[in-house]
Amino acid sequence: MSSRDYYEILGVPRSSSADEIRKAYKKLARKYHPDANADNPDSQRLFAEITEAHEVLGDSDKRQKYDQFGHNWNRVPDGATGGNPFGGFGGGRPGSSSGFSLDDILGGVFGGGAGSPFGGHGGPGPGGRPQAKKGEDVRTSVRVPFLVGVKGGEHELTVRTGGKAERLTFRIPSGMESGKSIRLAGQGHPGQLGGPPGDVLVTVEVTPHPYFRRDGFNLVLDVPVSVTEAALGAKIEVPTLTEGTVIVSVPPGTSSGGKLRLRGKGVMNRATGNCGDQFVVIKVTVPRKLNDEARELLQRLDEVAPENPRAGLWS
Repeated sequence: MSSRDYYEILGVPRSSSADEIRKAYKKLARKYHPDANADNPDSQRLFAEITEAHEVLGDSDKRQKYDQFGHNWNRVPDGATGGNPFGGFGGGRPGSSSGFSLDDILGGVFGGGAGSPFGGHGGPGPGGRPQAKKGEDVRTSVRVPFLVGVKGGEHELTVRTGGKAERLTFRIPSGMESGKSIRLAGQGHPGQLGGPPGDVLVTVEVTPHPYFRRDGFNLVLDVPVSVTEAALGAKIEVPTLTEGTVIVSVPPGTSSGGKLRLRGKGVMNRATGNCGDQFVVIKVTVPRKLNDEARELLQRLDEVAPENPRAGLWS
C-alpha cells in the first residue's frame, strides 16, 4: 500500500468531483501503464499507486472513510464514518501529527492477521493482508471497412466496465488483418484492493471489398479485357485502392490469368515500413453474341493463325 496521499497521487484537490477523479485517473493510467513504458523501471510502481488511489477515491463509501481515517480506512468497521470513534487519539487524516495511529490501536485490539473481522476481499497475503488483484479483461469485436483495415484510422466503441457504459476511441493500425486483436491497456474492469484494471481486447473484422482482395500485404484485382486487347495488346485504365485510376499496358498475346504488377500500391507492412504491390489479374472475356461478320472474321483468324492451346499439355 502506498504511503502517499491518494489525492496527491492523482493530482486533484480534496474537493474534486467523482468525474474529475475518474478523468485524472484515466489520464495518468494511460501515461504510466507498464505496457506503454517498457523502458521505464518506475512505471509499474507508479501505475500501482495510481490504481490504488483510484480504487479508493473512485468509490464514494471508501472515499468517505479515507477522508476521515486516512490510509487506515479499510480497517474501520462500517458505520464508523459518522464520527471518529478514535477521535481522542488522532483519527488519521493523511499528514496527522498525532502520537498514536489508528493502525496502532486496531492492530492491538483486533489484530492484523487473516482472522481480523475487517479483513479484505482480495485473499490473504503475507502477514494475513489481502492482496491486490487485477481487474478482468473485456472482450469485444468491431467491424471496419476494407479501406480502414488497409490504411488504418480512428474507431469508437462502447464497453461496460465497473457497471458503467464507457465510450472508447482507439486507433486501428494500418495493415490490420481480419480476425486480429487490439489490446486497450487499462481500460477493462477495475482492479481490487489497489490492483490494476484489466484490458479491453478488441477483435477486428474487416469487411470484404467489392473488387479488391488481400493476399498478405499485396492487393489483387481481376480486370476483364477483350480478346482483341489480349491478342494485340492495349493500354487500359485500372483502379487502385487509394490513388485513383492508373494506365496499365497489356502486352500483346496476354492470356487469361496473366498478372501485371503495380509496385508499392498494396498494403503497408509496419514491420518494414514498405508497401506491398497491387497485382492486376487479366481475365480474357469472349463475346456472348456474334453477328455473321464477326463469326466470319474469327473463322478466318483460325485459318491464318491456327493454334491448339492444349497441344502437348497432358502428354
